[in-house]
Amino acid sequence: MTKTLGVLGGMGPAATLDFLAKLQAATPVAKEQDHLRVLVDINPKVPDRNVDDEGARTALAAMAVGLRDAGAQVLAIACNTAHAHAEAVTASGLPLVNLIETAGLAAKAAGAARVGVLGTAGALALYRREFAHQGLEAVTLDDHEQVEFMALLYRIKRGDVGPASRETMAALAHRLVGKGAQAVVAGCTEVPLVMGAADLAVPFIDATEALARRCVEVCLA
Repeated sequence: MTKTLGVLGGMGPAATLDFLAKLQAATPVAKEQDHLRVLVDINPKVPDRNVDDEGARTALAAMAVGLRDAGAQVLAIACNTAHAHAEAVTASGLPLVNLIETAGLAAKAAGAARVGVLGTAGALALYRREFAHQGLEAVTLDDHEQVEFMALLYRIKRGDVGPASRETMAALAHRLVGKGAQAVVAGCTEVPLVMGAADLAVPFIDATEALARRCVEVCLA
């Protein structure tokens, strides 16, 4: 029996739409009815995960319950940093397809041992912990580069996905490669909005796409 997927989204909205497009593309179908039933809460009112930890936790927990009550059987969060509140989400009683774990497995499958991560400070903490569990080493930006990344992230959230944003993101990724990263993970769902595999000489792990593929596997299992 195919499971109904519930998506906690809106962080930001464009990143959620990107995830949904990748979910649709990853689903093997012979006809329209073969696609997954997906319930989505696109809620850009969730407090900033980098600023209001408690507010974000409360909002995410309520979203999970709402999706469960609407009929979802499996959950996914279209935001890396929000996974700091995974336990509040699974308190709904539904399983969560974990984005951080999935990205690590994808990097490992690509043959990388030293993996660069482009993400917020909160997401980087999650990746370091998960990578240690999987036997991977996280490569991250220097402090001043991280400040540059965060400024870029907020520009992308405002809709700035033009050439300047693309060039800046690629330059930051190249700095990770220069530090020895054998692959680079898009550890923020805004990263794939301005960057792709063609921008790097090492494997680019689109965590959003990896999550979409795994959600399909889980829901069809």
